[in-house]
Amino acid sequence: MLVRFWGTRGSLPVALKADRLEAKLTKALVGASGRSFADEGAARAWLADQPFAARGTYGGATSCVELETGAPAFFVCDMGSGLREFGLSAMARCAAGHARRYNIFLSHLHWDHIMGFPFFVPAFDPGAEIVIHAGHADAEQALRRQQEEISFPVAFDWLRAKIRFVTMTPGEPIDVDGVQVVAMAQHHSHDSYGYRFSDPTGRSCVYSTDSEHKTDQMEAEDAFVGFFGNADLVVCDTMYSLADTVSLKEDWGHSSNIVAVDLCRRAGAKRLALFHHEPTYADEDIDRMLAETIRYEELTREGAALGIICAHDGLEVRL
Repeated sequence: MLVRFWGTRGSLPVALKADRLEAKLTKALVGASGRSFADEGAARAWLADQPFAARGTYGGATSCVELETGAPAFFVCDMGSGLREFGLSAMARCAAGHARRYNIFLSHLHWDHIMGFPFFVPAFDPGAEIVIHAGHADAEQALRRQQEEISFPVAFDWLRAKIRFVTMTPGEPIDVDGVQVVAMAQHHSHDSYGYRFSDPTGRSCVYSTDSEHKTDQMEAEDAFVGFFGNADLVVCDTMYSLADTVSLKEDWGHSSNIVAVDLCRRAGAKRLALFHHEPTYADEDIDRMLAETIRYEELTREGAALGIICAHDGLEVRL
């Protein structure tokens, strides 16, 4: 199973602005002062040793995660603005022979998680089949509404792909092209749903975003411990710091990196991917959160280590 991240921000897309890019370049130039590089390869080798925020960016597209499962169909979680880039990649792969079948799983219907669909090129392919799975019975209504004339110039009915909707029942596993998928209800405005994917080899990935887990109510999280149980990777909402989740942004429907570590450790998960990054956070802020999360995991570790990674647009993780 290969997990590919096309969009990792929360709430709204953000761009790397000129002043932040200039700051990265300035730090790189100062850090490389006195060095000479024979070619671009040597320069890239030096950059590879620098902190991620100094040499790259976590990106700015909203939630969209692809799973390559070995099945002939595509598997995609959420349709944020990252869906556009996924769609272009998928069309190229289809031209090379990949099946034009898309299984999409929606966490919920807030705009940052569906805004990429009007720009999803495969939706205009008459040979494509798109199956949209959701825990919400009103998923089709939400997608049609955002393409009404007052909001968008291309109506939903102008799309040419064969599109159908499947409403999943939480806790009831279904087979989707040979992959077992189970949904779980989560605490968020208008509800959200996490998904656990298990392939025939026994590999499993949990996608759980826009879910609020509270530190003072961890006894109520036993269901999530089971849901995350022994997963090879948990992609988890870690939008806020712990301080924010218990003060200014309590009941906003998101969780912290600290709670995510505690849940994954109790569940015996192997790796945690920090996800749904706060749009006001610069790359350096996210780097700092990653370092703090790794340190917290080390300080509280009992038994096997929990791997910590931080999702960014373009990241690929093989399970």
